Amino acid sequence: MLLILTLVAVGLVILVHWRASAREAAANAAYPPIGELIDIDGVKVHAKVQGSGPDLVLIHGASGNIRDFTFDMVDQLADRYRVILFDRPGLGWTDNLPQHAGAWNATAATPHEQAVLLQKAADRLGVSNPIVLGHSYGGAVALAWGLSRPDDTAALVLVSAVSEPWEGDLGWQYKITGSAFGSGIVIPLVTAFVPQGFVRASVGAIFAPQDTPDGYSDHIGTGLSLRRMSMRANAQQVNTLLPEIKKMVPKYDTLTMPVELIHGTADTIVPLDVHAAIATPQLPDSALTTLPGIGHMPQHVTQPDVIAAIDRAATRAGLR
Repeated sequence: MLLILTLVAVGLVILVHWRASAREAAANAAYPPIGELIDIDGVKVHAKVQGSGPDLVLIHGASGNIRDFTFDMVDQLADRYRVILFDRPGLGWTDNLPQHAGAWNATAATPHEQAVLLQKAADRLGVSNPIVLGHSYGGAVALAWGLSRPDDTAALVLVSAVSEPWEGDLGWQYKITGSAFGSGIVIPLVTAFVPQGFVRASVGAIFAPQDTPDGYSDHIGTGLSLRRMSMRANAQQVNTLLPEIKKMVPKYDTLTMPVELIHGTADTIVPLDVHAAIATPQLPDSALTTLPGIGHMPQHVTQPDVIAAIDRAATRAGLR
């Protein structure tokens, strides 16, 4: 009997990983790299460069990739900026940092570690004195970028950005998937069997109370986010973010470059009153734009406001 149960368990494990691998292969084939792959100390970084003008680095949020910005935003910027986009570690087509990789790992690349990796890739691309925009989790990486290179960062633009400590936890999903057990056992099950209807509903919740733009889910490639490597990296990064934010906050007064913050009043994922409203007076040269009734994705639903914030940052930094 024990032998039969063991064989059944092994068979189920094989089935889960076979189906997960098949789904990952389909996502990789449907959404290949759209930029170049740069080797940084053995870590592959996916970068895309478009346009000409002052350098503008765009850093995406949790579970995302550079396709969030290539949906239509980059085309609105490339006539006057050299736009540089990066997939963050473990997401899109950028490798996770080796010390944080693996099925049973519960550690994560910190915002500082992510910023340093992307800065090395930016150096390879000849990026100089950039405006750095970060959305959501990417806002924490943008802040870490500025703290790491204060004299070579022209300005920061923080869009719906995580910038401050928060009360409470992030929910049972992140607790489970961000753990070593969840990484090794639960995530392969999700990759193998999560229905597309659930995925589209999750994207809709990110855009709420606005609607998801037509074609967005297909463009961004949600299957890339559901790969085991990406799910692990994302869960672990989000799960370990709070102590890293607490370390950064006391240093915000050293960020003397212009900072433009833009945040929706209806953002329930990264609430305005917990983050941007508190961060603004902590940053010496900051300006906050609030967007009444707007949720977590203003770079899509009120894109002209975000582009205007970028232009203001460029002007304040003397780049325009």
